[in-house]
Amino acid sequence: MAAKSDGAAASRRLELPPECPSRSEPRSPLRRVAEQRYSLSDCCWTLCALLVFFSDGASDLWLAADYYLRRDYWCFALTLVFVVVPSVVVQVLSFRWFVYDFTETVESGAAAVVAASGAEERDFSTKDSDERGAGCTAGAAVLPGPGGAGGARGCCRAFVWLVQALIHTFQLAQVWRYVHTLYLGVQSRWHRDSERRHYYWRMMFESADISMLRLLESFLKSAPQLVLQLCIMIQASQVLPLQGLSASASLVSLAWMISSYQKVLRDSRDDKRPMTYKAVMVQILWHLFTIGARTLAFALFASVFQLYFGIFIVAHWCIMTFWIIQGETDFCMSKWEEIIYNMMVGIVYVFCWFSVREGRTRCRMLIYSLTVLVENVALTAAWYLHRGARTSDFYAVAMVCVVASSYALGTFFMFVYYCLLHPDGPVSGWGHVLEKEVPVESLASPATSLPPDLVSSPPRTLQRTKGSDREQGPGVDGDVFQVRPPRGAQAPAQHLSPRTEGPVIRIDLPRKKYPAWDAHFIDRRLRKTILVLESAAPVTPRIQYRCLGMPKEVMEFETTV
Repeated sequence: MAAKSDGAAASRRLELPPECPSRSEPRSPLRRVAEQRYSLSDCCWTLCALLVFFSDGASDLWLAADYYLRRDYWCFALTLVFVVVPSVVVQVLSFRWFVYDFTETVESGAAAVVAASGAEERDFSTKDSDERGAGCTAGAAVLPGPGGAGGARGCCRAFVWLVQALIHTFQLAQVWRYVHTLYLGVQSRWHRDSERRHYYWRMMFESADISMLRLLESFLKSAPQLVLQLCIMIQASQVLPLQGLSASASLVSLAWMISSYQKVLRDSRDDKRPMTYKAVMVQILWHLFTIGARTLAFALFASVFQLYFGIFIVAHWCIMTFWIIQGETDFCMSKWEEIIYNMMVGIVYVFCWFSVREGRTRCRMLIYSLTVLVENVALTAAWYLHRGARTSDFYAVAMVCVVASSYALGTFFMFVYYCLLHPDGPVSGWGHVLEKEVPVESLASPATSLPPDLVSSPPRTLQRTKGSDREQGPGVDGDVFQVRPPRGAQAPAQHLSPRTEGPVIRIDLPRKKYPAWDAHFIDRRLRKTILVLESAAPVTPRIQYRCLGMPKEVMEFETTV
């Protein structure tokens, strides 16, 4: 991947290149990021998510303490393991992200200096890599030194490192990120437009991070915790109040985080319509009942066949992971990260459906739903036929009815979501609405959005630069993006006046297709570039992905630093 910052380029880019033709068929207008605002509903949603997090963790720890006081050390150990281990994994990942985001390099400081000077002069130049490297060195020279203001700045940085280390040591990374999201959202409401956009996109980046972390934590902690507690209750033939509270909190956390993840993902992409809170609540009910039926069937079967249950879970996970890998997903920036991600999604597929591929999902969802239905019936039937003598017929029939009715209710809410509340609009048949996509080519169409020169906030896919506008520069292997002041260009008389909007970051990658995150959301190098430029430039930098209509040209986007 390679990218560069072009600043105020010539307005010739208003032309639609032949490889990105306009669509003759008008489409629904895409929402513009500049029009998005942090609302009271968003604030309440974040507070509720924080409440769900606290209730899930606190109920599990309270239950573990209760097991210890009852001298039930085996249940205490298992409950505590499913709390501590996933939490440590999430803290390590969160701290790794913090280290990368907070570490200031000479290149990022120089980028801010170059971007700031270029934004003021509006007369950019595109020299070769040696001259650009000299410019970066000069920019780095004006950064604070170790003495004076630099010393105070170093103390502040050391304090931030200490605070973050303590936060992650005490397993509070999720709380900090939720609070930080609230702070950034409120700040985006209080500042003027340019600063509002900056805070809003910092809030979006933070929301993406916390949604990914919480989704990972939910299926590493809440899902196995729910199965464990249900299995203990079935074997003991009684339900303690704390067991019911812990199981309920785990179930709500699972359903909440899947729906929250989908909402944040849709909000982050300008080629998809946002999900309303009414649709989110219906999706929560959908996952609440389907996951409830699934975990209850697991617990019933595991209460009788512990060994076979473990074999079944491992086999199901392997099959689902292979199915996901075979589908060639495109979420991560490297092959090995993609494989690890697919393995994690395989854990999600043990419990519920999770869309990981772009396009029509009717067949894939139908196959998965039928597979889960057959497995639930088989697991529940095996428990019913081999249940212990202490289990009465009335209790057994009641459990079977709960599993069946819960799955039926979840399927009903799934149909309600797809037929009435899907972001693409209500449809008569649910098969026609599954993940409708707005093609990348249509993002440059005048019928669907403003001209690229008028777009002022990321993320926005712009048209590709024509050959006459392009410069050939020496490439450097391993460079991912380049921030440099571009050369001023005279606009032809037949075009509009040159833009004064600031830098354009070109990414030598096609835009990832939904339901994947855009590259500038998951690649933290691009994210740092956007935030550095945005803090220095008078307006928000714009993002341009390579069009899918043309084959990749290695030298089309320069890779110099």
